[in-house]
Amino acid sequence: MEFSPDFDALACQFDGPEVNAIVLMGSYARGNPGPFSDIDLVRFGDEHKKLHPEDGSYLIDGHLVVVSSVNPTQVEEWFSRPEAAVNVITGLRGARSLIDRNGIFAAIQTRALKFEWDAAMQEEADVWASQQMVGWIEEVHKGLEGLRSGDIGRMLNARFGCSWGLSRVMCVHCGVLLSGDNAFYREVMETIGIDSEWARLRGEAFGIQVGGGKSLSLREQVIAGLRLYVVTAELLGGVLQTADEPLIMQTVSLIRATLGRLMLDEPLRGHA
Repeated sequence: MEFSPDFDALACQFDGPEVNAIVLMGSYARGNPGPFSDIDLVRFGDEHKKLHPEDGSYLIDGHLVVVSSVNPTQVEEWFSRPEAAVNVITGLRGARSLIDRNGIFAAIQTRALKFEWDAAMQEEADVWASQQMVGWIEEVHKGLEGLRSGDIGRMLNARFGCSWGLSRVMCVHCGVLLSGDNAFYREVMETIGIDSEWARLRGEAFGIQVGGGKSLSLREQVIAGLRLYVVTAELLGGVLQTADEPLIMQTVSLIRATLGRLMLDEPLRGHA
């Protein structure tokens, strides 16, 4: 039997005197839930006031209900910080209001519907992306050392930074307003270009072998991720910040030189 939640009843369970609004977000708000989809409830409260019951995950009638709360400062960040906007704006546009005292959420949703990724937001996104490229250099070094020494722990850290981390960099830089967290991989790839070198290397860094064939080893995934760092730096070349660019380009040179030596010693399938 298909599960048909009583969203109004659920909202009442997490309502309280400090709650200004409760909205439904995620797959149930979009109308495309699966049998294992969680129910996302977001509560809006006032500054520095803890809402009860507490935020968290609840099992209700055999289904996972995830409750989170935000205050006005956090809401403002959704509209002013690009790394927050990409995650939230589309969800706000399609959210379903369950409780809305004094039209608090209606005003927020109207802002989301009118939201535009303007020049000021792009400038902030470029600064953020440049800083993140510096932040992921540590994982690049872990990857290079992991390849040298065969250290699995270092390679796993590198694979994360050079797959999820660099995907996030390009998501924010390109202003990809995600339809949901599960669409992250596809929507960023479509924006950059499905057939682009960046998309191919990102897929390999995640261990996704396009067209079938033998699965990629952890070592091959790390090498693809390191090459992805190089390509990402090239794509960001025009917006890298003055303070960041020397360190980023030094890292690019290090990757190229190290992988060049590695390929002479140990050619890998598809990269010889």
